[in-house]
Amino acid sequence: MKDLLQALSTITVLKDEPLNKYTFTKTGGPADFLIFPKNKQEVQAVVQYANAHEIPWLVLGNASNLIVRDGGIRGIVMMLTELDALEAHGTMLYAGAGAKLIDLSYFALQQRLTGLEFSCGIPGSVGGALFMNAGAYDGEIANVVAHVEVLKPDGTFATYENSELAFSYRHSLVQETGDIILGGYFQLACGDVDAIKFRMEELTKVRQEKQPLEYPSCGSVFKRPEGHYTGKLIQDAGLQGLKWGGAQISEKHAGFIVNIDHATATDYLELIAHIQQVIWDKFLVRLETEVRILGEEV
Repeated sequence: MKDLLQALSTITVLKDEPLNKYTFTKTGGPADFLIFPKNKQEVQAVVQYANAHEIPWLVLGNASNLIVRDGGIRGIVMMLTELDALEAHGTMLYAGAGAKLIDLSYFALQQRLTGLEFSCGIPGSVGGALFMNAGAYDGEIANVVAHVEVLKPDGTFATYENSELAFSYRHSLVQETGDIILGGYFQLACGDVDAIKFRMEELTKVRQEKQPLEYPSCGSVFKRPEGHYTGKLIQDAGLQGLKWGGAQISEKHAGFIVNIDHATATDYLELIAHIQQVIWDKFLVRLETEVRILGEEV
């Protein structure tokens, strides 16, 4: 620990830090080292140090659409929440990986730019949204990204154009490469500020009415299976409202699992596995998780 603190003396490093303080589900064990770089160069310094000392590392983004197992994560975990710059360059916006996607959508509104209205209620970070090609209400990140800045696993900087990122449903190339997304440029269009605002208010109202925002959750747990709607499958299976430890299939939206009573990550994961098995047994439909699952069992 002393060697690590000396090597990364300008960077905030927390030892054995419980990750349930940061995840949206309020679950998850400790990280050996939780680090908050303040800029791209500090991210590079962490990766170079970790590589030189053979320490595993990973990035959590905003910790919204993920589950960290109760045993926590070994090695170094980086949260890029301080890389949150927002910049306007005409109809092009830049956002750091740690910026909240919601903040970016409202920044676009301030600039009178249209194209990001769909994202006004997605709780993740820009980096996470780019990583998984986040989307909602017929919009997705792939439609507005121009290019993305990354740090490669070997500690060198690179840039990907949209066409290189192999975007598809909840997927991007970065899921295979292991690159760290540092920020992205978004090509938008001039729009009518009242129309943009109206659409964002409309989508916010729909989200508040249909999603269990009053409880901790990881958002949509499963990918949408082809030809089906996940929530309806779970409802038709008679599972909506099912409690498992402190976790529950939301009574408001069956595609969500909420933490209603000090749930553990194990509660979440066992309930996910139960849902998958029941849906397969009843409908021969395999539900794939959209949420990322990381870390070790206790």
